[in-house]
Amino acid sequence: MVIAIDRDTKMCISLAARPGNHGNRFHNYLYAELGLNFIYKSFSSTDIGATIGGVRSLGIRGVGVSMPYKESCMPFLDRIDPSAAAIDSVNTIVNDDGVLTGYNTDYIAVRSLLADSAFDTTMPFALLGAGGMAKAVLAALVDSGFRDGVVVSPRSPERGERLAARYSVAADVALSGRQPRLLLNATPVGMEGGPEADKLAFDAAAIAAADAVFDVVYLPPDTPLVRLARSLGKTTITGDQVMARQALEQFVMYTGVRPTPEQIRAAEDYANA
Repeated sequence: MVIAIDRDTKMCISLAARPGNHGNRFHNYLYAELGLNFIYKSFSSTDIGATIGGVRSLGIRGVGVSMPYKESCMPFLDRIDPSAAAIDSVNTIVNDDGVLTGYNTDYIAVRSLLADSAFDTTMPFALLGAGGMAKAVLAALVDSGFRDGVVVSPRSPERGERLAARYSVAADVALSGRQPRLLLNATPVGMEGGPEADKLAFDAAAIAAADAVFDVVYLPPDTPLVRLARSLGKTTITGDQVMARQALEQFVMYTGVRPTPEQIRAAEDYANA
């Protein structure tokens, strides 16, 4: 079904430094499938305050927020949901008649993927990054029962130390001889179009020693980290899986409609094609 755009069409958008097509394809597929008068489009921003003001004044229904806007958008919102307040990071904005509320569905997605994978929560982990996505990942890890971990933040050591202290794990600027069984990347390393697109988030020796790898980068889903881990037979969780899970929760917030599992799978297949 094709939905004609008219004056009653509601618009949802995503904000990212390097916008991708996953959200556009996922949301717009489901709008058409469910006969909803919505449209979804991705954007970047050169002025996050002005952009959020535009969301309010134009009546844009919802916003998916990616790096590097997850924290910088917060001062311009009216309300912060506990899911975002707990980690000082927003990835979803819902506009209710001009009142903007920030949520975090990254946390929900990461925690559900960890549960699906049934990892041993006693396994040591290393998390690369200390930004908004790293906060969501670390909160999900700790709330899932993981305790033995280290936040690795070579570029922002103080920020990494603050994040680690908040969740009572270690902090370092490198693995420093550790051999964690679970490696998690919450930085743009490996992201298509970025300055480190061809780089590994962790060195090859650490990947070889690990049991599993979790990379939140979704563009491409097979980052250098994921490709090497798969070639070594490691369990992998990819950024496109995170994207699909969190996009579903956003979809429900924006529309009030929860698609069937079959519709979700079809939307994921379409988005990843």
